[in-house]
Amino acid sequence: MTSSSTSTSGPALLQTDGALALAATETPVADVAPRRRRWMPILAAGVLVAGSLGGAYYLRQVAPFESTDDAFIDGQIIGISPQVSAQTAVVHVDDNQMVHKGDLLVELDPTDFQVALSQAQGAEAASKGKRAQAEAGVAAAESAVLEAQASLHSFQATFENAETELRRLQAVDARARSQKDLDSAISARKTSFAALERAQAQVRSAQAQVTQARANVTAAEGDYQKAQADTRKAQVNLDHCRILAPADGRVTGKAVDVGAYVTPANPLFQIVPARVWVVANFKETQLKHMAPGQPVEVSVDAFPNLTLTGKVDSIQSGTGSRFSVIPTENATGNFVKVVQRVPVKILLDNDKLGQLAPGMSVEPKVRVRS
Repeated sequence: MTSSSTSTSGPALLQTDGALALAATETPVADVAPRRRRWMPILAAGVLVAGSLGGAYYLRQVAPFESTDDAFIDGQIIGISPQVSAQTAVVHVDDNQMVHKGDLLVELDPTDFQVALSQAQGAEAASKGKRAQAEAGVAAAESAVLEAQASLHSFQATFENAETELRRLQAVDARARSQKDLDSAISARKTSFAALERAQAQVRSAQAQVTQARANVTAAEGDYQKAQADTRKAQVNLDHCRILAPADGRVTGKAVDVGAYVTPANPLFQIVPARVWVVANFKETQLKHMAPGQPVEVSVDAFPNLTLTGKVDSIQSGTGSRFSVIPTENATGNFVKVVQRVPVKILLDNDKLGQLAPGMSVEPKVRVRS
């Protein structure tokens, strides 16, 4: 009797204890709802404040600007090459050295060019002498013409006298003149006429000599001018042995040393002037409100703490791909639309470091709206 009562009461007790334990672990639903209601206004206010701040930031720092990371420093790069072929005698510069316009950079061996100049000067002097001889020949020929003309005038007068004498005798009655006098007059006329023709021929010959002498002067003048040009060319070639800086800048890519034989086809180095600008490749969809004169802020990757200012100078008339070596041809094959980029030139107000070099990456930010 006792054991049956014990077994009957055991499970009932266990069920009662489990229910009590389960009830102890559960939180009443009535306590959770008030907590959520207390936090909801705070969360809503936080979201509203964050949205307001984000909107204000967008309106002030994002919406008025267009920016791109596809931008770089650009500038003029002046290639320095010799104008003549010669051996390098002296190199006055080194890599990254600052030079100024007119500075002597390289000296080439001038020996061959000095010899060529001396030869050209000698040829010029000889041609100058030939020109003087030709001019003297013109003067002599013109004097010969004057002399021939004077003789012609004399023979002309003699012929006219002989002609007059013959006509006078012919007009006299045959009984009042002798046949001998008439024959002498006829002979004198023939002789003076022949002399007159010879004098005329001499005048024509002298005039032809003047023409020839003047042609000789023209030829001699041409030879003299050519000799002068050869002298100038030889002088220029000699001057090219001294290579001078065409502008201020830094020497870059030096590829010449003393003793090297250089030719015009071999560049010696480049000079990079200090003046630089920015070329920014904006997407075509960013150009709607962009125009020359708009202010720009430029950050340089190499100098994170530096911010430069500038302005938009110009926008290229065409996309970058259109001016590439092999432009795209959308009329062939399958067409896939790709947003194109257009180069925009940005001028900097100043280079605060003086160390900006072509090729450096930058990020410009253009204010397109006020």
